[in-house]
Amino acid sequence: MFFSKRDIQFNLYEVLDSEALSNYPYFQDHTRESFDMVLDAAQQIAEKMLYPLLTEMDRKEPQLVEGKIRVHAGMKPIVKQFGQDGWINAGFSYDEGGQQLPATILNAAGFIFQTANYSASVFPFLTTGAANLIRSFGSKALIDTFTPKMYSGEWQGTMALTEPNAGSSLSDITTSGEPTDQEGVYKIKGQKIFISCGDHDACDNVVHLMLAKIKGGPLGAKGISLFVVPQQRPDSNDKLTPNDVITAGVYHKMGYKGAPIAHLMMGSNDDCEGYLVGDPHKGLNYMFQMMNEARIGVGLNAVSIGIAAYHTSLTYAKERPQGRRISEKDLSKPQTPIINHADVKRMLLFQKAVTEGAFALLMYCSQLADIAHVSEGETKEKAQLLLDLLTPIAKSYPSEMCCLSTSAAVQILGGAGYTTDFPVEQYYREARIHPIHEGTTGIHGLDLLGRKITMQQGKASQIFFEEVSKTLGEANIVNELKPLAEQLQKTLGKAQQVTGHLLGLAQKGEVEKYLSDATLYLELFGLITIAWQWLKQGIIAQKNLPKAHDSDRDFYQGKLMTARYFYEYELVKADPLIKRLLSADQVTIDMQSEWF
Repeated sequence: MFFSKRDIQFNLYEVLDSEALSNYPYFQDHTRESFDMVLDAAQQIAEKMLYPLLTEMDRKEPQLVEGKIRVHAGMKPIVKQFGQDGWINAGFSYDEGGQQLPATILNAAGFIFQTANYSASVFPFLTTGAANLIRSFGSKALIDTFTPKMYSGEWQGTMALTEPNAGSSLSDITTSGEPTDQEGVYKIKGQKIFISCGDHDACDNVVHLMLAKIKGGPLGAKGISLFVVPQQRPDSNDKLTPNDVITAGVYHKMGYKGAPIAHLMMGSNDDCEGYLVGDPHKGLNYMFQMMNEARIGVGLNAVSIGIAAYHTSLTYAKERPQGRRISEKDLSKPQTPIINHADVKRMLLFQKAVTEGAFALLMYCSQLADIAHVSEGETKEKAQLLLDLLTPIAKSYPSEMCCLSTSAAVQILGGAGYTTDFPVEQYYREARIHPIHEGTTGIHGLDLLGRKITMQQGKASQIFFEEVSKTLGEANIVNELKPLAEQLQKTLGKAQQVTGHLLGLAQKGEVEKYLSDATLYLELFGLITIAWQWLKQGIIAQKNLPKAHDSDRDFYQGKLMTARYFYEYELVKADPLIKRLLSADQVTIDMQSEWF
């Protein structure tokens, strides 16, 4: 198995009490039974359709043939299945044909798909994000024209931001939109690169949600608008006409090979139409809705690959005999499975600690998104602020750590892990994209320290510290967890000292010093956040352990031992980070480019 169903249930129903979401009117038609049905359906698709193509899609990557990207033939029935079953718009309202499914449950289902086959899983959910932008900000005409076929899986949706000379610096994009005689219709000209699922033959059309600048508009980010730019534009009779969107190339990647990444050229023949979404010059604000959702999604993608690699290496470690226990001197005795060696257990504990800790955080963030969506007043504000603060951690911590955890999986398999006979080498390659996707780790460090910590005069961070303190209070009355609570309390206090020190630099106008180690601050915040998640899990595990039997008892014992591991091996890494962040030595600023 490539994931733990028990761990999903533990997080959803024991830690988060996701059943309580049904108390909100928007989710009132759902129950634990309907949630489980969704997860079971996801598992069936994952096992029967996605996982069987995992290796084959990696080996037979997309190719550009006569101007069209050809993907694995198995993707067409998969995309069709997702459309038919309503996965693409499952979180939308009944009025839109959706199921009003909580993001918490939908993301748990998405996690199952991603553990089975990351490349295959991205096709439908990219469409979800694009359709969500149209339904949120587009006119009724745009909604009626584009979203039904996107929901059905007939048309793919994408997010088209990046350009050759403007990667993360969106202010510098040059793709343009020129007004026509038709209201809301613009002539688009430019190019986009690294567009996931930007062209492929598993659907009938591709609908790009594209950033461009209207000619004559403001300079920089203030002049960015959002357009629907279909690969083929539909007329009043639903007949499709080529829209002067040319696929100039397909990128061949180190991993994540099953999903095509396209280089697109628009308007080479001055015949590319784009349809304005919302108001002019507000495109970046609109796009951030999709980007923030996508950032939680990227964290989930990363942890899914990490979990799949962990379960592969765990199975191998239980089955692979090699050597004997240190205390065993009799060479006539059979070799022991490598899982009995302490160093192998250390590597397995590392994988389990960082991936299951990250998964818990992502499910928590998903529930915050649900509460922010359906609640009102102070509850809504609190959930939204906490989600905004945690988003850079939820994206970056699993992205960075799953590069390391998949490496540990390869190490456990030894020489076998370095071959294509086992999937861990593929997981190792696929994990590496996530520190880059949807903003690099460095950008998210700047976001956390430069924006999120200070927003609303520090209100979001204050809410975070209050929530961690609540958990510390619960853990302090449990004898087995009190040492962990005391350790986290000390680290939290030091982190608050670091935050005050850095904010002091900002207040003195030393902005470059303030932000120079923002990535290290993000790493520190991530360690504290995941330690908090493990303490939450530990409280539930310790509470339920006395009445548990057999596999459940083993499960809870495993949770408690992994919490211990995280505090002993991972949280202790906070101290050198704190020392560095408080240091006056600014070597990265003082170093000159000529000295490299």
